[in-house]
Amino acid sequence: MPVSRLALTDFRSYPSALMEPGPGFVLLSGENGAGKTNLLEAVSLLSPGRGLRGAALSEMARLKGGGGFAVAASLFLPLDGGGQGGGEGGDVAPSSDTSPHPNPSPSRGGAVQIGTGTQPIAPERRQVRINSAPASVNSLSEWLSILWLTPAMDRLFLGSAGDRRRFLDRLVLALEPGHAHHSSRYEAAMRARTKLLTDETPADPSWLAALEQQMAEHGMAIAGARSRTVVELGQRSLDVPEDDFARADIQLEGWEGADLAVQLRDSRRRDAAAGRATVGPHRQDLLVTHRAKQMSAARSSTGEQKALLLGLVLAHAELVTERRGDPPILLLDEVAAHLDPRRRAALFARLEGRGQVWMTATESALFEGVGRASRFHVADGSLSPH
Repeated sequence: MPVSRLALTDFRSYPSALMEPGPGFVLLSGENGAGKTNLLEAVSLLSPGRGLRGAALSEMARLKGGGGFAVAASLFLPLDGGGQGGGEGGDVAPSSDTSPHPNPSPSRGGAVQIGTGTQPIAPERRQVRINSAPASVNSLSEWLSILWLTPAMDRLFLGSAGDRRRFLDRLVLALEPGHAHHSSRYEAAMRARTKLLTDETPADPSWLAALEQQMAEHGMAIAGARSRTVVELGQRSLDVPEDDFARADIQLEGWEGADLAVQLRDSRRRDAAAGRATVGPHRQDLLVTHRAKQMSAARSSTGEQKALLLGLVLAHAELVTERRGDPPILLLDEVAAHLDPRRRAALFARLEGRGQVWMTATESALFEGVGRASRFHVADGSLSPH
Protein backbone atom coordinates (compact mmCIF):
# COMPACT_ATOMS: atom_id res chain seq x y z
CA MET A 1 0.00 0.00 0.00
CA PRO A 2 2.33 2.74 -1.18
CA VAL A 3 2.05 6.44 -0.48
CA SER A 4 0.88 8.01 -3.74
CA ARG A 5 0.71 11.59 -2.45
CA LEU A 6 2.40 13.34 0.48
CA ALA A 7 1.61 16.89 1.59
CA LEU A 8 3.32 18.76 4.43
CA THR A 9 2.31 21.96 6.19
CA ASP A 10 4.71 23.67 8.64
CA PHE A 11 6.57 20.41 9.18
CA ARG A 12 10.24 20.79 10.16
CA SER A 13 11.96 22.79 7.39
CA TYR A 14 8.94 22.78 5.07
CA PRO A 15 6.41 25.66 5.04
CA SER A 16 4.56 23.48 2.56
CA ALA A 17 5.49 20.65 0.25
CA LEU A 18 3.71 18.29 -2.11
CA MET A 19 5.07 15.20 -3.81
CA GLU A 20 3.56 12.29 -5.71
CA PRO A 21 5.91 9.32 -5.50
CA GLY A 22 5.55 6.10 -7.42
CA PRO A 23 5.04 2.64 -5.90
CA GLY A 24 8.67 1.49 -6.05
CA PHE A 25 11.91 3.28 -5.29
CA VAL A 26 11.61 6.89 -4.07
CA LEU A 27 15.07 8.45 -4.25
CA LEU A 28 15.86 11.71 -2.46
CA SER A 29 19.19 13.41 -3.09
CA GLY A 30 20.58 16.67 -1.76
CA GLU A 31 23.19 18.20 0.48
CA ASN A 32 23.38 17.56 4.21
CA GLY A 33 20.72 19.59 6.01
CA ALA A 34 18.56 20.01 2.90
CA GLY A 35 15.56 18.26 4.47
CA LYS A 36 15.76 14.71 3.11
CA THR A 37 15.42 13.01 6.48
CA ASN A 38 12.51 15.32 7.33
CA LEU A 39 10.56 13.77 4.45
CA LEU A 40 11.28 10.27 5.74
CA GLU A 41 10.21 11.35 9.21
CA ALA A 42 6.91 12.65 7.81
CA VAL A 43 6.23 9.26 6.21
CA SER A 44 7.16 7.49 9.45
CA LEU A 45 4.39 9.43 11.21
CA LEU A 46 1.86 7.45 9.17
CA SER A 47 2.41 4.73 11.79
CA PRO A 48 1.97 4.76 15.59
CA GLY A 49 4.70 6.35 17.69
CA ARG A 50 6.92 9.41 17.44
CA GLY A 51 8.49 8.61 14.09
CA LEU A 52 12.00 7.64 13.09
CA ARG A 53 13.68 10.31 15.23
CA GLY A 54 11.55 9.64 18.31
CA ALA A 55 11.26 13.40 18.75
CA ALA A 56 8.72 15.37 20.76
CA LEU A 57 5.80 16.47 18.62
CA SER A 58 6.46 20.12 19.43
CA GLU A 59 9.90 19.79 17.83
CA MET A 60 8.35 18.79 14.50
CA ALA A 61 6.49 22.05 13.97
CA ARG A 62 8.36 24.59 11.82
CA LEU A 63 10.03 27.24 13.95
CA LYS A 64 8.56 30.12 11.95
CA GLY A 65 5.18 28.45 11.56
CA GLY A 66 2.01 28.78 13.55
CA GLY A 67 2.93 26.26 16.23
CA GLY A 68 1.32 23.13 14.79
CA PHE A 69 2.03 20.94 11.79
CA ALA A 70 0.23 18.62 9.43
CA VAL A 71 1.19 15.59 7.36
CA ALA A 72 -1.35 14.28 4.85
CA ALA A 73 -1.01 11.25 2.63
CA SER A 74 -2.97 9.33 0.06
CA LEU A 75 -2.51 5.58 0.05
CA PHE A 76 -3.27 3.65 -3.10
CA LEU A 77 -5.02 0.36 -2.41
CA PRO A 78 -5.25 -1.68 -5.62
CA LEU A 79 -8.35 -3.70 -6.36
CA ASP A 80 -7.98 -7.30 -5.28
CA GLY A 81 -11.46 -8.50 -4.78
CA GLY A 82 -13.69 -6.83 -2.25
CA GLY A 83 -14.23 -3.78 -0.14
CA GLN A 84 -15.55 -0.37 -0.86
CA GLY A 85 -13.58 2.55 -2.17
CA GLY A 86 -11.26 4.54 0.01
CA GLY A 87 -13.71 7.37 0.64
CA GLU A 88 -13.64 11.10 0.08
CA GLY A 89 -10.46 13.16 0.03
CA GLY A 90 -9.18 14.04 3.49
CA ASP A 91 -8.09 17.41 4.83
CA VAL A 92 -4.43 18.16 5.34
CA ALA A 93 -4.92 19.47 8.87
CA PRO A 94 -6.14 17.06 11.54
CA SER A 95 -9.50 17.68 13.09
CA SER A 96 -9.83 19.26 16.52
CA ASP A 97 -12.72 16.91 17.18
CA THR A 98 -11.45 14.24 19.55
CA SER A 99 -14.77 12.56 20.31
CA PRO A 100 -14.72 8.79 19.91
CA HIS A 101 -15.40 7.45 16.44
CA PRO A 102 -15.11 3.91 15.14
CA ASN A 103 -11.89 3.51 13.20
CA PRO A 104 -12.48 2.91 9.50
CA SER A 105 -11.59 -0.60 8.41
CA PRO A 106 -8.97 -1.23 5.73
CA SER A 107 -10.56 -1.83 2.34
CA ARG A 108 -9.35 -1.93 -1.22
CA GLY A 109 -10.23 -0.39 -4.51
CA GLY A 110 -9.40 3.29 -4.12
CA ALA A 111 -7.41 5.90 -2.28
CA VAL A 112 -7.31 6.16 1.49
CA GLN A 113 -6.59 9.57 3.00
CA ILE A 114 -4.59 9.83 6.21
CA GLY A 115 -3.94 13.08 8.05
CA THR A 116 -1.93 13.54 11.24
CA GLY A 117 -0.40 16.44 13.12
CA THR A 118 -0.87 18.88 15.97
CA GLN A 119 -2.54 22.21 16.62
CA PRO A 120 -0.91 25.27 18.25
CA ILE A 121 -3.15 25.03 21.32
CA ALA A 122 -1.96 21.46 21.99
CA PRO A 123 1.52 21.01 20.46
CA GLU A 124 2.11 17.65 22.19
CA ARG A 125 -1.27 16.15 21.37
CA ARG A 126 -1.20 14.18 18.16
CA GLN A 127 -4.37 13.87 16.14
CA VAL A 128 -5.24 11.49 13.33
CA ARG A 129 -7.92 11.42 10.65
CA ILE A 130 -8.63 8.60 8.24
CA ASN A 131 -10.91 9.47 5.34
CA SER A 132 -11.88 12.66 7.21
CA ALA A 133 -13.01 10.76 10.33
CA PRO A 134 -11.10 11.15 13.62
CA ALA A 135 -9.25 7.94 14.48
CA SER A 136 -6.85 6.64 17.10
CA VAL A 137 -3.11 6.80 16.55
CA ASN A 138 -2.81 3.05 17.09
CA SER A 139 -5.27 2.39 14.24
CA LEU A 140 -2.62 3.54 11.76
CA SER A 141 -0.93 0.15 12.09
CA GLU A 142 -4.00 -1.43 10.48
CA TRP A 143 -3.24 0.42 7.26
CA LEU A 144 0.53 0.55 6.94
CA SER A 145 3.65 -1.28 8.00
CA ILE A 146 6.62 1.09 8.01
CA LEU A 147 10.20 0.15 8.85
CA TRP A 148 13.27 2.34 8.85
CA LEU A 149 17.02 2.47 9.17
CA THR A 150 18.79 5.70 10.07
CA PRO A 151 22.42 6.58 10.83
CA ALA A 152 21.43 7.05 14.48
CA MET A 153 20.64 3.32 14.61
CA ASP A 154 24.18 2.32 13.68
CA ARG A 155 25.05 2.00 17.37
CA LEU A 156 21.87 0.12 18.27
CA PHE A 157 23.79 -2.89 19.55
CA LEU A 158 26.01 -0.68 21.71
CA GLY A 159 23.16 1.44 23.05
CA SER A 160 20.64 0.86 25.81
CA ALA A 161 18.30 -2.08 26.19
CA GLY A 162 15.45 0.42 25.79
CA ASP A 163 16.68 1.32 22.31
CA ARG A 164 16.71 -2.34 21.30
CA ARG A 165 13.26 -2.94 22.79
CA ARG A 166 11.86 -0.04 20.78
CA PHE A 167 13.49 -1.44 17.64
CA LEU A 168 12.02 -4.88 18.34
CA ASP A 169 8.58 -3.46 19.11
CA ARG A 170 8.58 -1.69 15.74
CA LEU A 171 9.22 -5.07 14.10
CA VAL A 172 6.48 -6.69 16.18
CA LEU A 173 3.99 -3.94 15.36
CA ALA A 174 4.40 -4.51 11.63
CA LEU A 175 3.35 -8.13 12.14
CA GLU A 176 0.80 -7.75 14.93
CA PRO A 177 -0.97 -4.35 14.87
CA GLY A 178 -2.60 -5.05 18.26
CA HIS A 179 0.84 -4.78 19.87
CA ALA A 180 0.48 -0.99 20.05
CA HIS A 181 -2.71 -1.30 22.12
CA HIS A 182 -1.17 -3.72 24.60
CA SER A 183 1.97 -1.59 24.91
CA SER A 184 0.09 1.64 25.63
CA ARG A 185 -2.21 -0.02 28.17
CA TYR A 186 0.71 -1.71 29.91
CA GLU A 187 2.64 1.56 30.17
CA ALA A 188 -0.40 3.39 31.54
CA ALA A 189 -1.03 0.75 34.22
CA MET A 190 2.66 0.67 35.13
CA ARG A 191 2.81 4.46 35.58
CA ALA A 192 -0.30 4.40 37.76
CA ARG A 193 1.10 1.57 39.91
CA THR A 194 4.43 3.37 40.38
CA LYS A 195 2.62 6.54 41.43
CA LEU A 196 0.61 4.60 44.01
CA LEU A 197 3.68 2.86 45.39
CA THR A 198 5.75 6.04 45.70
CA ASP A 199 2.97 8.19 47.18
CA GLU A 200 3.39 9.18 50.79
CA THR A 201 0.01 7.72 51.72
CA PRO A 202 -0.30 3.91 51.93
CA ALA A 203 -1.47 2.43 48.66
CA ASP A 204 -4.87 0.72 48.44
CA PRO A 205 -4.07 -3.02 48.05
CA SER A 206 -7.15 -3.69 45.95
CA TRP A 207 -6.29 -0.84 43.59
CA LEU A 208 -2.70 -2.09 43.33
CA ALA A 209 -3.96 -5.61 42.60
CA ALA A 210 -6.23 -4.32 39.83
CA LEU A 211 -3.38 -2.40 38.19
CA GLU A 212 -1.07 -5.40 38.50
CA GLN A 213 -3.68 -7.59 36.86
CA GLN A 214 -3.86 -5.12 33.95
CA MET A 215 -0.07 -5.14 33.66
CA ALA A 216 -0.09 -8.93 33.68
CA GLU A 217 -2.76 -9.19 31.01
CA HIS A 218 -1.14 -6.74 28.61
CA GLY A 219 2.42 -7.65 29.59
CA MET A 220 1.96 -11.30 28.72
CA ALA A 221 0.49 -10.28 25.35
CA ILE A 222 3.55 -8.07 24.74
CA ALA A 223 5.98 -10.82 25.68
CA GLY A 224 4.16 -13.38 23.56
CA ALA A 225 4.17 -11.15 20.48
CA ARG A 226 7.87 -10.39 20.91
CA SER A 227 8.70 -14.06 21.31
CA ARG A 228 6.78 -15.05 18.17
CA THR A 229 8.49 -12.32 16.16
CA VAL A 230 11.96 -13.28 17.37
CA VAL A 231 11.42 -16.94 16.49
CA GLU A 232 10.03 -16.23 13.02
CA LEU A 233 12.61 -13.57 12.26
CA GLY A 234 15.42 -15.88 13.36
CA GLN A 235 14.20 -18.49 10.90
CA ARG A 236 13.79 -15.96 8.11
CA SER A 237 17.28 -14.56 8.73
CA LEU A 238 18.74 -17.87 7.54
CA ASP A 239 17.64 -16.89 4.02
CA VAL A 240 19.77 -13.74 4.02
CA PRO A 241 22.68 -14.15 1.54
CA GLU A 242 25.76 -14.42 3.77
CA ASP A 243 28.02 -12.98 1.07
CA ASP A 244 26.04 -9.73 0.93
CA PHE A 245 24.52 -9.23 4.38
CA ALA A 246 25.51 -10.80 7.67
CA ARG A 247 23.15 -13.40 9.13
CA ALA A 248 22.00 -12.81 12.69
CA ASP A 249 20.93 -15.12 15.50
CA ILE A 250 18.48 -13.31 17.78
CA GLN A 251 16.89 -14.06 21.12
CA LEU A 252 15.20 -12.34 24.03
CA GLU A 253 16.94 -12.10 27.36
CA GLY A 254 16.11 -10.63 30.73
CA TRP A 255 12.62 -11.09 32.08
CA GLU A 256 10.86 -14.28 31.04
CA GLY A 257 7.10 -14.62 30.88
CA ALA A 258 5.61 -16.11 34.03
CA ASP A 259 2.85 -15.21 36.48
CA LEU A 260 3.48 -11.49 36.24
CA ALA A 261 0.69 -10.48 38.62
CA VAL A 262 2.27 -12.58 41.39
CA GLN A 263 5.75 -11.24 40.60
CA LEU A 264 4.48 -7.68 40.81
CA ARG A 265 2.68 -8.31 44.08
CA ASP A 266 5.81 -9.84 45.61
CA SER A 267 8.02 -6.96 44.46
CA ARG A 268 5.91 -4.05 45.77
CA ARG A 269 8.33 -3.08 48.53
CA ARG A 270 11.35 -3.29 46.21
CA ASP A 271 9.56 -1.36 43.47
CA ALA A 272 8.48 1.35 45.92
CA ALA A 273 12.09 1.85 46.97
CA ALA A 274 13.33 1.83 43.38
CA GLY A 275 10.56 4.11 42.13
CA ARG A 276 9.87 1.78 39.19
CA ALA A 277 8.67 -1.70 38.33
CA THR A 278 11.60 -4.10 38.44
CA VAL A 279 9.92 -7.06 36.70
CA GLY A 280 7.98 -7.28 33.46
CA PRO A 281 8.45 -7.14 29.69
CA HIS A 282 9.86 -3.62 29.98
CA ARG A 283 12.98 -5.32 31.37
CA GLN A 284 13.58 -7.47 28.28
CA ASP A 285 16.47 -7.00 25.88
CA LEU A 286 17.18 -8.16 22.33
CA LEU A 287 20.39 -10.18 22.01
CA VAL A 288 21.87 -10.31 18.48
CA THR A 289 24.79 -12.52 17.47
CA HIS A 290 26.82 -12.61 14.23
CA ARG A 291 25.98 -16.15 13.16
CA ALA A 292 29.07 -16.91 11.06
CA LYS A 293 31.50 -15.66 13.72
CA GLN A 294 29.45 -16.64 16.76
CA MET A 295 30.21 -13.18 18.11
CA SER A 296 27.93 -10.73 19.88
CA ALA A 297 26.81 -7.89 17.61
CA ALA A 298 28.10 -5.45 20.22
CA ARG A 299 31.62 -6.86 19.74
CA SER A 300 31.43 -6.91 15.95
CA SER A 301 32.98 -4.23 13.77
CA THR A 302 31.03 -1.14 12.77
CA GLY A 303 30.60 -2.49 9.24
CA GLU A 304 29.43 -5.87 10.53
CA GLN A 305 26.91 -4.22 12.85
CA LYS A 306 25.53 -2.25 9.90
CA ALA A 307 25.29 -5.43 7.82
CA LEU A 308 23.57 -7.32 10.67
CA LEU A 309 21.02 -4.55 11.13
CA LEU A 310 20.34 -4.27 7.42
CA GLY A 311 20.01 -8.03 7.10
CA LEU A 312 17.47 -8.11 9.94
CA VAL A 313 15.38 -5.35 8.38
CA LEU A 314 15.40 -7.01 4.95
CA ALA A 315 14.46 -10.39 6.43
CA HIS A 316 11.70 -8.76 8.43
CA ALA A 317 10.35 -6.95 5.35
CA GLU A 318 9.98 -10.30 3.60
CA LEU A 319 8.31 -11.80 6.66
CA VAL A 320 5.81 -8.92 6.75
CA THR A 321 5.08 -9.37 3.05
CA GLU A 322 4.43 -13.05 3.56
CA ARG A 323 2.28 -12.56 6.65
CA ARG A 324 0.23 -9.50 5.70
CA GLY A 325 0.11 -9.90 1.94
CA ASP A 326 1.61 -6.46 1.35
CA PRO A 327 5.24 -5.37 1.58
CA PRO A 328 6.05 -2.74 4.21
CA ILE A 329 7.21 0.74 3.32
CA LEU A 330 10.97 0.94 3.90
CA LEU A 331 12.68 4.20 4.85
CA LEU A 332 16.46 3.90 4.40
CA ASP A 333 18.31 7.06 5.40
CA GLU A 334 21.84 7.34 3.98
CA VAL A 335 22.18 3.57 3.77
CA ALA A 336 23.77 3.48 0.30
CA ALA A 337 26.66 5.69 1.41
CA HIS A 338 27.79 3.10 3.98
CA LEU A 339 27.91 0.16 1.56
CA ASP A 340 30.61 -0.78 -0.90
CA PRO A 341 29.53 -0.93 -4.57
CA ARG A 342 28.98 -4.71 -4.53
CA ARG A 343 26.74 -4.68 -1.45
CA ARG A 344 24.97 -1.57 -2.75
CA ALA A 345 24.11 -3.40 -5.98
CA ALA A 346 22.98 -6.43 -3.96
CA LEU A 347 20.73 -4.21 -1.86
CA PHE A 348 19.10 -2.57 -4.88
CA ALA A 349 18.54 -5.96 -6.51
CA ARG A 350 17.01 -7.39 -3.33
CA LEU A 351 14.61 -4.44 -2.98
CA GLU A 352 13.56 -4.27 -6.63
CA GLY A 353 9.83 -4.95 -6.98
CA ARG A 354 9.30 -5.40 -3.22
CA GLY A 355 7.14 -2.43 -2.39
CA GLN A 356 7.83 1.25 -1.83
CA VAL A 357 11.38 2.00 -0.70
CA TRP A 358 12.40 5.55 0.24
CA MET A 359 16.14 6.20 0.17
CA THR A 360 18.26 9.29 0.76
CA ALA A 361 21.78 10.18 -0.32
CA THR A 362 23.87 13.31 -0.63
CA GLU A 363 24.74 12.41 -4.23
CA SER A 364 22.44 10.94 -6.85
CA ALA A 365 25.42 8.90 -8.13
CA LEU A 366 24.99 6.65 -5.07
CA PHE A 367 21.73 5.44 -6.62
CA GLU A 368 23.48 4.20 -9.75
CA GLY A 369 22.10 0.79 -10.59
CA VAL A 370 18.54 1.54 -9.50
CA GLY A 371 16.18 1.15 -12.43
CA ARG A 372 12.75 2.71 -12.52
CA ALA A 373 12.26 5.12 -9.64
CA SER A 374 10.70 8.41 -8.50
CA ARG A 375 13.64 10.78 -8.13
CA PHE A 376 13.57 14.08 -6.25
CA HIS A 377 16.18 16.71 -5.50
CA VAL A 378 15.88 18.32 -2.07
CA ALA A 379 17.30 21.78 -1.30
CA ASP A 380 16.55 24.28 1.47
CA GLY A 381 13.20 22.86 2.46
CA SER A 382 11.91 22.45 -1.09
CA LEU A 383 11.89 19.56 -3.51
CA SER A 384 11.68 19.08 -7.24
CA PRO A 385 11.57 16.12 -9.62
CA HIS A 386 15.08 15.09 -10.59
